[in-house]
Amino acid sequence: MVEEDRNGMEILDRAHCLGLLRTVPVGRVGLSINALPVVLPVNFAYDAERERIIIRTSEGGKLRAALLGAIVAFETDQIDPVSHTGWSVLVRGQSSLVTDPHDLERLRRLPLRPWANEQTDHWVAISTDLVTGRRIGGWYGKGELKHHRLGPDGSG
Repeated sequence: MVEEDRNGMEILDRAHCLGLLRTVPVGRVGLSINALPVVLPVNFAYDAERERIIIRTSEGGKLRAALLGAIVAFETDQIDPVSHTGWSVLVRGQSSLVTDPHDLERLRRLPLRPWANEQTDHWVAISTDLVTGRRIGGWYGKGELKHHRLGPDGSG
């Protein structure tokens, strides 16, 4: 039986959520910088062997400084705006700088390449202490989904 939340979305178990982390390359890290909340897009890889999220960052970056030991949120999703279906996974855990040479050697084999800056030589791990996920099945217009195009001025 599928468990649903109060909004009718399917509640995904931990194993399912961790499996979904392997299917997308981009997520968002939520953290505090100067006592203010910040959400930053990042490309990432899931380290299944140690059940953690891995991101790369450059020396001196705000992200690296903020993540060292901080408790952070990490979210990723896949949404289809036409069918109104998709899923979202939220991870909360502690971030840490990866410094062990053997661990770094293994992490370099993950499919994680820099996007914005090739000088991203620092590897940050986010533990998966709390993992939750939801899937939305797309109730809107079941069987009669219509494509609606807006005109250039935004009118329908």
